[in-house]
Amino acid sequence: MTENPKTDSILDEANRLFLKGKLNEAITYYDTILHENPNHIGSLNNKGYALNKLKDYDGAIQCYDAALKLVPEDLSILVNKISSLRKKGQLTEALNYCNDILKNNSKYNIVLYHKERILFSMGQFKESLLCCNNILNDYPLNGDVLFDKSCSLAMLSKIDDALYALEKAISQGIQYKIKAKKTNSFEKLADNPKFQKLVS
Repeated sequence: MTENPKTDSILDEANRLFLKGKLNEAITYYDTILHENPNHIGSLNNKGYALNKLKDYDGAIQCYDAALKLVPEDLSILVNKISSLRKKGQLTEALNYCNDILKNNSKYNIVLYHKERILFSMGQFKESLLCCNNILNDYPLNGDVLFDKSCSLAMLSKIDDALYALEKAISQGIQYKIKAKKTNSFEKLADNPKFQKLVS
């Protein structure tokens, strides 16, 4: 199927607005394309992504589902759907999608990342930790994953290991210092001198 040049230029404008953070304006452009061609996969996926950023998770999931009817195996759309399901709190469904993808792509790190966060939210800290370690084998300096690992270790009362992982996360970016102060996982460490030193 050849792309329509008019559609392409509308899509370019929509994506430009999206990147500028003008999400509602971008959505009106995606809708213009979808009005002409309801099966335009790029517009369905990007509109879903914009709605996800606006915290309209139901709307986002509707877009992804429409796109997945056309391309059921599209990994980028499936990953976007997992993200919306996770943020909406539909953790079991999101986890099932992760596991389905990981059966054939065990090193798909973006899916492992969603999975470790889902498992953490479900209170499955040991399982979350295994996912973190899998990602860190490939990306040992990923600050987000190091931070999540330190949270799981703290919840498992492995305090020294938690502080070590947190220190490594903070060495990747000052934002993890600020995040650690606000994160419930570290509440019981509030009086720990090493923790105080790390976040001061």
